[in-house]
Amino acid sequence: MTQNGPNQPDNRHAATSNMQSNDKAVKREAREQETTPSEMALTGSEREAVAENSSLSSLTVYSIILREGQEELERPMLSLWWSGIAAGIGISSSVLAEAVIRSNLGSDHPYLSLIESLGYTFGFVLVILARLQLFTENTITVILPLLANTTKQSLVSTARLWAVVLGANFVGTFFTAAMVVHGGILTEDIFSAILQISRHVAELTPSESLLRGIPAGFFIAALVWMLPSAKGSELLVIIMFTWLIAAGEFTHVIAGSNEIFTLVLNGELNFFTAWTHYIGPTLLGNIIGGTGLFAMLAYGQVRQEM
Repeated sequence: MTQNGPNQPDNRHAATSNMQSNDKAVKREAREQETTPSEMALTGSEREAVAENSSLSSLTVYSIILREGQEELERPMLSLWWSGIAAGIGISSSVLAEAVIRSNLGSDHPYLSLIESLGYTFGFVLVILARLQLFTENTITVILPLLANTTKQSLVSTARLWAVVLGANFVGTFFTAAMVVHGGILTEDIFSAILQISRHVAELTPSESLLRGIPAGFFIAALVWMLPSAKGSELLVIIMFTWLIAAGEFTHVIAGSNEIFTLVLNGELNFFTAWTHYIGPTLLGNIIGGTGLFAMLAYGQVRQEM
């Protein structure tokens, strides 16, 4: 006579859950292969065109980003470090491009903010398409593997990646700020425009920096989620949402750190105030928007389908 072990009910529950998941997958695959009433009127080549242009499901997008996150967590820390520094340098081109536009249009142009915000997109296009390590992308990419398998080891791995990438991003933005202030590589007009842009950011209170960081974190996480479905429109998607961040005067911790470091190195702001009033609150806001809101919602919408 077989006795029931203490773990047997859990095993039966797990087996039942797996069978239900497999049944759902089989039904979904059968549904995808089934011809709809409207497709019956199409030729074979036309039906293939419909299949090829069908959008990715939420579960498919989740799986793509989950795999990307797992690959990032397995990369050597030194690789992440240098990629993060390159991303910090690259994202600083957003501030440079904004300053170039401002210096040429003049600060009294009626649509300066809307046009200038296009310059903000340059750094994000560079960093995202070059596949560099930007911290705010990792507020969703490496969080999905953590949510799927929450263990002490996964928590440590995620925290380590966040620390390495964030630190490397700051090294990159600090380096470019130092080049701008002390390198003598810019014209007086462009340098003056960078200072004007940076001073505007420094006018925010800590609470404003935090609250405006939440939408920015959400938009960047949403951008990462949309890229697998973009199908050749990646550039447009990146420009649209990063332009919105700039035009809406939301705060992004990495791009904003370049502006704040510029003021620090120019003697207009001390390090303590820079971290406590601007960088720290913005970082928290980006994490809330990217991880606390979007990543959790993205995981929640596919959890029952997994």
